[in-house]
Amino acid sequence: MTDYFQGNLPLASVAQTQRTVNSTMIQTDDTSEQLARTIAAAGSERKAGEILLLKLAGVSYLSDYFVMMTGYSRVQVRAISAAIEDKVKTELQRRPLRTEGKAEGSWVLQDYGDVIVHIMMPKEREFYNLEAFWVHAERIPLPNSDDGEDNPR
Repeated sequence: MTDYFQGNLPLASVAQTQRTVNSTMIQTDDTSEQLARTIAAAGSERKAGEILLLKLAGVSYLSDYFVMMTGYSRVQVRAISAAIEDKVKTELQRRPLRTEGKAEGSWVLQDYGDVIVHIMMPKEREFYNLEAFWVHAERIPLPNSDDGEDNPR
């Protein structure tokens, strides 16, 4: 085993760095919230129903925000997804890191890193019930958002 050990390794196993206060941490949360609100607005423009904005920052390390919304047909789910991509690209110059489910159109997930978007058909939204799973997350109120009362089921 000593044949594989190299003797000229650094003495400290962890690099020592000088800790500085970074003011971008405050801006990151604001940027994430702005992105989440832009996504919600794009969904609303395409008549998405039951738009829900959850702040996960204090609950999970997966993402800062989840934005969940309902599309009432596969075509509408895809249209909402495309509208979100276009609006975010135009206003914030960002693209999703990954998009899944666009071909099927029943549940599209867009991952922007700090914000994850779920666009689901009513059946999928009811079955997976992500709102119940993330019940400890803070719900952020949105202006002009509906609660699904007037939408068909």
